[in-house]
Amino acid sequence: MAKGVWIVAEHRDGALRKVSFELASTARKLADQTGDEVAAVVVGSGVEAMAAELGKYGVDKVFVADNAAFEPYTTDAHAAAVAKAVKDNDPAILLVGASVQGKDLAAALVGKLAAGLATDCTDVKIADGKFVAVRPMYAGKCFGEVVFNAAPAMASLRPNVFPIVETAKAGAVVKFDAGVDAGALKTKVVEVQKEASGKIDVAEANIIVSGGRGMKGPEGYGILEELAGVLGAAVGASRAAVDAGWRPQSDQVGQTGKVVSPNLYIACGISGAIQHLAGMSSSKYIVAINKDNEAPIFAKADYGVVDDLFKVVPALTAECKKLMA
Repeated sequence: MAKGVWIVAEHRDGALRKVSFELASTARKLADQTGDEVAAVVVGSGVEAMAAELGKYGVDKVFVADNAAFEPYTTDAHAAAVAKAVKDNDPAILLVGASVQGKDLAAALVGKLAAGLATDCTDVKIADGKFVAVRPMYAGKCFGEVVFNAAPAMASLRPNVFPIVETAKAGAVVKFDAGVDAGALKTKVVEVQKEASGKIDVAEANIIVSGGRGMKGPEGYGILEELAGVLGAAVGASRAAVDAGWRPQSDQVGQTGKVVSPNLYIACGISGAIQHLAGMSSSKYIVAINKDNEAPIFAKADYGVVDDLFKVVPALTAECKKLMA
């Protein structure tokens, strides 16, 4: 009988990513209701030391597949390793992050495990003894509750939505042989190109300052960069701005870009098309700055400023500098 709540811990450059702690905390909450253990799967090279850190957030056991073939991440290698651990131990629930890597991995695991998957969930719970995943549907117009008929019940959790709670557990290391032959892998990473700026990823940012067509051009984003620098924020963009070549695709927020859930989302010159709202409507606080008082973004905003953003944003930056000082 399937038993236990498992997570797939995500890491990069030798450090666990924030979403891993969100997954661990959520898994602990579920497991406390079902009386089960929480286990994490960590796949990579030189990753055993991460087990103790996961233990701080409620993980009882950490299944570690440590091999040079697992670094950097490739879909076939990591999916094979995680699938083997899951098949050998039969957990009831498997949680992954709805990050770029997590979405890629989850899709592969669905095929290998013949499991059901609820994607981009904003809530998970135990109801009447069953695992229930809650996810937005129809571009966020409604929410669906998903139940599962077979184990493992898989769900990918939207980053920045689930709270991180420290609950000290053992985090005991269980090494396993993933049985992956490096020579048989179909994909290989030959080069990794990273942006040298070291800027914050919009998918993980607590504050996002985002610009749309109202920025008038790439040079307009200078004032957003300055405000973001003061707030320690990431800079995002609407699809229209990305399609115009004003910002890189990695900055795009929306249904066809990155779905974000920051504590604060400042939308500058963004009208609020449904595709954009679907990607940021779960933000805790939304501030809209737009000179069109009928822009749809105001219907979602907690605070709105109807004025020229090129006057408002510099003034906002100046006041933030005073407060931060």
